[in-house]
Amino acid sequence: MQKQIEKAEMLVEALPYIKKFAGKTVVVKYGGNAMINDEIKDQVMKDIVLMKYVGVNPVIVHGGGPAINSMLAKIGKVAEFKMGNRVTDGETMEIVEMVLSGKVNKGIVAGINRHGGKAIGLSGKDGNLILARKKYLMDGKEKVDIGFVGEVKKINASIIEDLQKDGFIPVISTVGVDEDGNTYNINADYVAGAIAGALNADKFLFMTDVPGLLRDINDPSSKISVLKYNEAKDLIEDGTISGGMLPKIDACMTALDAGAENVHIIDGRVKHTILLELFTDSGIGTMIVKDYRIVR
Repeated sequence: MQKQIEKAEMLVEALPYIKKFAGKTVVVKYGGNAMINDEIKDQVMKDIVLMKYVGVNPVIVHGGGPAINSMLAKIGKVAEFKMGNRVTDGETMEIVEMVLSGKVNKGIVAGINRHGGKAIGLSGKDGNLILARKKYLMDGKEKVDIGFVGEVKKINASIIEDLQKDGFIPVISTVGVDEDGNTYNINADYVAGAIAGALNADKFLFMTDVPGLLRDINDPSSKISVLKYNEAKDLIEDGTISGGMLPKIDACMTALDAGAENVHIIDGRVKHTILLELFTDSGIGTMIVKDYRIVR
């Protein structure tokens, strides 16, 4: 009986958050261990379906680096990176599109639908959803061409909004297209941030393989629970935010700049991390806000 009471109390705790986010848009950047671990992957699909059933409008944006590397290895092609960016020649771009917009995207769609959701898969090429431009790297004063790698120029949010009105859960792979029809591989972190901003998302949940933003990368207890936008800039300048966390924080700040209400870096290795963030008093991970007056 006590366990049943505790379950009822958890539902009561969730009630104000269900009321708060009913009808609101929540963008989820889905990646990391949550895409690899089958048990957690299944729980994420259930969390997304539950969000939809209680009135929240989830939008899923995903990458798929490990799956791309696996397919490249199968055809005997070595993955090449420069300054953290995948060098993407024509053959590699074909593999990227096939894996991201095919295998990975449709796998997520099938997982959501299996649990009673109504998901639909999109790439940035569908309806020019993600309009891209070619990205170059700068090595000192030298301009470096890394092939069919792009950056977001514009998000056509009306496509997503129309699908939401019809009750669909959009699942978006981060392949973009330019005005001339060229296809580009785009960093999923930046695409997710741009989509969250374009939709004026009430929340942007960024799934990672860390418990949140840490002041000391070797000390989990140094997690920052709430971070103001300008403080994030300071931590980038002093080197506290660096390496793989840098594009994630940059994407979060882009989302805030473009209109998202607040963003959260959450640990995708934790079971039901999405529900813990959305529907509990304590939340989980690190919240980045424009102003401290913005609360959960």
